[in-house]
Amino acid sequence: MDNITIIAIAAAVWFIFRFVLLGFYTVDQNERAVKTRFGRAERLGPSTIDDPIAQYLRPEEKERYNYPQVRVIPPGGPYFKFPWETIHKVSIATMTVNMARDLENPAANENGTRLEAVTKDQLNTGLTGQIRYRVSERNLYAFTFGSKRPFVHVMAYFVSVLRQRIANFQAKTALTYQPPTIPSTDPSAITIPGTEMIGVSINDLRKNLRDLNDYMEKECKSAEARYGVMFDASLITGIDPPNEVESALAAINTAHNQVSSDISLAQAHADQKIEQSKRAVEIETLKAQAEMEPLRAQAAELLETFQAGPTVLAAYLRNVRLSLYEKAQQIFLEVAR
Repeated sequence: MDNITIIAIAAAVWFIFRFVLLGFYTVDQNERAVKTRFGRAERLGPSTIDDPIAQYLRPEEKERYNYPQVRVIPPGGPYFKFPWETIHKVSIATMTVNMARDLENPAANENGTRLEAVTKDQLNTGLTGQIRYRVSERNLYAFTFGSKRPFVHVMAYFVSVLRQRIANFQAKTALTYQPPTIPSTDPSAITIPGTEMIGVSINDLRKNLRDLNDYMEKECKSAEARYGVMFDASLITGIDPPNEVESALAAINTAHNQVSSDISLAQAHADQKIEQSKRAVEIETLKAQAEMEPLRAQAAELLETFQAGPTVLAAYLRNVRLSLYEKAQQIFLEVAR
């Protein structure tokens, strides 16, 4: 066998191994794949603008984040690809990450343990929590080809929205007194002066932590159309003030709690007095009605007697007079002169 034959056989074996045997591939259960031919993904007709995920984008963003829909290869196999085709596999498993983690600089944010943000009253507070996210099958083009490091964009977007919300968050909570006779939906509820917590933004954030989480979840729904990543949940678990103001905040909270307790006790005492007064009025009303009932019965009886005729009324008066004579010990009669 000459050298040319050996080289031909080797080339044929290499071609079969490289382009036939290695052309088969599989896709795991927690993966999805996108195939490209000469670098271009297999596209479908509509774009992401026609998909419901685009409803969370602002009008000026729809043109910027207008990605084509691509053919998604589901789990299974084996599949076959030609040498000029490339398979891009993406994991769609749900991932959990610390919100303070910086994917580009792991040493940032105190080694990824505490995210700093500035409140509206210029306090540098620390945030802790987690976010859960996963790749969206409905926008694999944005995740695979839209950006070089999509998770970095997603984390940066989340942090920017969170810091913007922290910087502008303002809540005014006040104790209100609702008189018992006024329905709870009546706008005339009395706001008690001096019970507002104004200017202490960390207290506002701590008391409205659930609202903050709901806001973040709502605002990050556009991430699916932006970057092909959807947030399953965001959970902010802690808001820590600077050490130098911790004692002052504790004193403010203690004083506010004491004021709230005193006002609640005063409201309860006032409500009790009002209920007692209502019961007393009801009792006196029933007593008056009980005293008036015999008089009403007697008046009705006299009316019936009068309607029966003058002789009947005279006989009734005579009987009443005789009964009074029987009970009287002395009788004074007027004698005509």
